[in-house]
Amino acid sequence: MDSVIVDKRVHDRHPEIEDFDVLSAWKNAISIVKRETSEKDFLVVVGVDTKSRLLELVAAEETSGALRIFHAMTPPSEKTLREVGMLR
Repeated sequence: MDSVIVDKRVHDRHPEIEDFDVLSAWKNAISIVKRETSEKDFLVVVGVDTKSRLLELVAAEETSGALRIFHAMTPPSEKTLREVGMLR
């Protein structure tokens, strides 16, 4: 993956989360899992941002090789924490 792009829809849905928060959480990932679907595979990530918040991220690889993060929220949902192995 050559680059990481934060999709505009992240800010549309969660204006309190800035690009640098998302990129920080990506770089400081605690857990990453691949979510396989019939259409496309996604990466589900839980990481820590610059404000020490846990962020839930979902990303997909584009044909260019870039990784587009199209979902981010804080705090992560219980469902996501279970999916990435951080909750039983």
